[in-house]
Amino acid sequence: MCSLQPQTQSFLTLSMANSYPSFLTYPSSIRIYKLKFRTLSCIQEFSPNALRRKSNPQWRGGFSLGVDLGLSRSGLALSKGFSVRPLTVLELRGQKLELQLLEMADKEEADEFIIGLPKSWDGKETPQSNKVRSIAGRLAVRAAERGWRVYLQDEHGTSTDATYRMTNLGLGKSARRKSSDAYAAVILLERYFATSGKDIEIVLPKQMDLQEKLRRGAPPDIDFSPEEFVG
Repeated sequence: MCSLQPQTQSFLTLSMANSYPSFLTYPSSIRIYKLKFRTLSCIQEFSPNALRRKSNPQWRGGFSLGVDLGLSRSGLALSKGFSVRPLTVLELRGQKLELQLLEMADKEEADEFIIGLPKSWDGKETPQSNKVRSIAGRLAVRAAERGWRVYLQDEHGTSTDATYRMTNLGLGKSARRKSSDAYAAVILLERYFATSGKDIEIVLPKQMDLQEKLRRGAPPDIDFSPEEFVG
């Protein structure tokens, strides 16, 4: 078992390009781990749905909620099986947004959040990145109580790709303006599954009891695991 013991630092980041850890200072309630899939056994304990699907094409369940966070609008997309579709756009902020995201995940039976992390063309983080990390951190604590995971995925270029997608679908200017954030979340989820989640960061609560809940995962759904409910 991968041991994630509390450190004096608030976050541990493991880069895909460098297997040596670097430490950053962030709010103390959560940590962010960038997982190097080939070298870390930890990924088996907190496997994203994209990796589970790659490992087992017959695997079912584990819906994913993509989130494109904005200053005033946040787009949502949903992946069920191999289908990714725009879901809605929320015009909420702060705690109201976080609670609504949890409610949407519960309604859509999602067990993980894929949140877009703003980066520039050269891969560097932007001033907006810290705001997104803070929101993701608070959400991760609430989500872990339910056994749901929170990941960060590079969102660079998703808005541009979303505009091309909507134009190709024939959406008018008004429809594109209303749906652009949701389609950006679609692109985010498609990118996540196309790469089998290899570039994501997992956001982990510092509390060990919440990490244990993540290891156990969400309660099984009878629709996907009927054998577990047979007496």
